[in-house]
Amino acid sequence: MNLRKKSIVFCGIFVLLFLISGITLMYKGNDAIALAIEKKDGILTAEQVKLSFDSVSGRLIKEAIKEGQEVKKGDIIMQLDSTDTDLSIEKTKAQIAQLDAQINSQNGAINVEYAMTDTQEVQTFNQIDQQKAAIASAQATYKNKQIDYNRKLQLLEVEAIAQSDLDDAKMALDVASADLAQQQELLNQLLGGANDNANTQDINLPTINQQRQEIDNKLNDVEALIEQKKQLEVQLKELEVTKSRLTLYAPEDGKIIKILAKQGEMILANTPVVLLESNRRYYDIYISENQVANLAEGDTINGKSIANDLTVPGTIRLITQAPGFADLKQSREKGQADLSAFQIRIYTDDVEGLQTGMTIEVTDDEFTKR
Repeated sequence: MNLRKKSIVFCGIFVLLFLISGITLMYKGNDAIALAIEKKDGILTAEQVKLSFDSVSGRLIKEAIKEGQEVKKGDIIMQLDSTDTDLSIEKTKAQIAQLDAQINSQNGAINVEYAMTDTQEVQTFNQIDQQKAAIASAQATYKNKQIDYNRKLQLLEVEAIAQSDLDDAKMALDVASADLAQQQELLNQLLGGANDNANTQDINLPTINQQRQEIDNKLNDVEALIEQKKQLEVQLKELEVTKSRLTLYAPEDGKIIKILAKQGEMILANTPVVLLESNRRYYDIYISENQVANLAEGDTINGKSIANDLTVPGTIRLITQAPGFADLKQSREKGQADLSAFQIRIYTDDVEGLQTGMTIEVTDDEFTKR
């Protein structure tokens, strides 16, 4: 009976202490945020960056860092095998060089054809001028023969000459007429259907124009080759970008926390391979709505490191309402509405001796002096 009574007494005492503690907590508001508002301190936390190879995959052939190593922005972290990409780059460069040779060859041939066409045009103009001179000579001969024939025809009428003399004159006239027609035909052939102008250089020769049009069409073939070259140049740039992505660089200063991939492993694109702790560090504190009224994002604020009493200047980056007390405890304190609390995120400046994980405290003076 004594043992049973003692057990009942101990249980009663335990229940009584539990009730007293609960009531005390409820009236004093000793939940996590209430305590945080009262103490206003936070743990210094560094932002972490997961590094991965951007849109490329392959076999990891080089680890240039170790866990715990400090790195600077631009330092090489890892490299993937670039053999296939290098071969594709060399192949594309060879194709571009081949197209360059074809383009240069065709441009050279076209320039030669243009020059030959220009020369042929000049020669044709010269031939036309010569033919015009031949026609003028044939016309003069024909005119003389015509005069001689008419004169002998008159002499024959008065029986001053024999019929054979007239026949000779008629034959000479026919020969001169035929020669004139022949010279005119040769000129028509040189003109090729073009209209004869007084100034030979103004004549638009159809044959020369046709040759130039055919050469112009060859320029279209050259343009097609140039477009092919442009496409290959774009492919080359893409391959060079791909190759550059096969080397992973540190995006900022920081510390290697963990290496997630080992040399020799196949790495998938966009899969984290290294965890980097950046030098961007912050801590969170909680303050009341009365204190937040004088603060704004972008304001500077000073804290103290509890471990070594360092002054830690920082900048407020975020002010947001903290979760309500009843949301955390799932009950109303004292039957009243929740008190408003605000979470403040402060990014610190670089301070020598300050380590990630240290506790930073902000005194009430930082809020009352504003």
